[in-house]
Amino acid sequence: MLDRSRIIARRLSALALAPLLAAGGVFAGPGTPVAKLILVPQAYMAPAVHLAKLRADQPAACNFPDNSVDPFFHCYTPAQIAAAYGLDMLHNEGLTGAGQTIVLVDAYGSPTAATDLQKFHDTFFAGLPSPNFNEIYPLGNPPFGSTVDSGLSGPRAAALWSGEATLDIEWSYASAPGAHIILVGVPPAETEGVQGFPTLFNAMQGLINSLPPGTVFSQSFGVTEQTFGGAATTQTAILDKVYQSGIAKGDTFLASAGDFGTTNVSKLHKESVTYPFPTVIWPTTSPYVTSAGGTQLQSGWVWTPTSNVPFTASGPNPAYFAWAPTTNSTEAVWNESWAPIATGGNPSAIYARPSWQSAQASVIGKDARGVPDLSWNSSVNGGVLTWISAYPGFNCGNTTGCWAIFGGTSAASPQLSGVIALANQLRGSKGPVGWLNPRLYVLGDAAGSSTATFNGTGDFRDIVSQAYGIFTLDNNQLWQYSADGSVSPGPIAGNPTLSGWDLTTGFGSPRADALVHDLAKQN
Repeated sequence: MLDRSRIIARRLSALALAPLLAAGGVFAGPGTPVAKLILVPQAYMAPAVHLAKLRADQPAACNFPDNSVDPFFHCYTPAQIAAAYGLDMLHNEGLTGAGQTIVLVDAYGSPTAATDLQKFHDTFFAGLPSPNFNEIYPLGNPPFGSTVDSGLSGPRAAALWSGEATLDIEWSYASAPGAHIILVGVPPAETEGVQGFPTLFNAMQGLINSLPPGTVFSQSFGVTEQTFGGAATTQTAILDKVYQSGIAKGDTFLASAGDFGTTNVSKLHKESVTYPFPTVIWPTTSPYVTSAGGTQLQSGWVWTPTSNVPFTASGPNPAYFAWAPTTNSTEAVWNESWAPIATGGNPSAIYARPSWQSAQASVIGKDARGVPDLSWNSSVNGGVLTWISAYPGFNCGNTTGCWAIFGGTSAASPQLSGVIALANQLRGSKGPVGWLNPRLYVLGDAAGSSTATFNGTGDFRDIVSQAYGIFTLDNNQLWQYSADGSVSPGPIAGNPTLSGWDLTTGFGSPRADALVHDLAKQN
């Protein structure tokens, strides 16, 4: 049930990284592979080059809490993300999500979830009480093993999903540190398929029945819509009843929009074949779910590439990963050609256009539900700092754990779930937000196209085309590698990033302080 479980290089060696193969998504080249490969669902760890010190002429892109650095990939602390999106103002008002519940739905979970979250708290939130956190296994403990095999299920899948779970718990906590955070781990039966959905949705239904009204669910899983085949409408309608039952009691559901633009895999041939036309994943397309797309936040730095070759024989190409410090901030559609990874977003092949998306009909271009609805920083170059000690040999290359840079739309959904928890806290006796989409579109449609600058007013920061050096980020068309190591747009068309609502970032990224207060004002 992984969302196109793509193999991404995590740690680079000093040797050459050859082109990323489009079909398998694996860094490959002549001879022995030159990078540690890690498979992760909708969340990605940066190929960080942790150095004890830098050259005198080489500034640090990321300073890790353990005093190691990365010269190429940028990172953000909770305080930096809070300042960028207005969460700091909400926290200063005393809104922390107290009295609210956030459920993170992940396969397997993590054997070190509680201790990792405590380490995250001790590093960034030492002045606050310890997290209110617990992990639930509705089907019993998953097969956490001490070793990692070569399969796509069992212990290997548990190791793969541990990164996803760790990202989700730490960064939902970063948005709403006073909320009760629950990680629910349900092992799937397979990767790209639907056979595991009944079990997972039964577990979700149990939580809906037992948890208080206003629970916010964040989902970091998905399958290409075409996976359902001819039974798509019938099968998704059955699963949607779970969402509807939660909405009836005031719950909210969010899901990651996906990380591969409009290029998604078929369940055939072990996910080695992509559909030859633009696609999108489910459940992010369900109208009962708010779809979280991705942006790239560049705060305090700006990308200044002069080469379209991401890697050379020495590792990361400084001309591609070039950057400059700045006092300004920008935010672009998330589309990183070096990986390649990009925000999901496209018209649905299953659902008709909901009434609350009528104003977006001309952009969607057909009678279909369009996603995403809104976005949040999801980049890996400019990702979020996360502590992980689960499967340390697999995730960190050591025996203790590590600080890593994470990205993916899985970073967007849990952080946005925290934003909704803050809104529920502020609404108080009015009752929880519940079904978010109709409320969101009332606010977005009323605002129209907001200013394209990073600073401004309104509930959303409109994401428009941004030029950085020789690259322009203006769509979610996935990139591809050429034989010479350069990158160019791939064969599957993407959707343009427009002024106003679009099929790559929705309404854009929220100014959380404004959005939370406006959601609280609604009846």
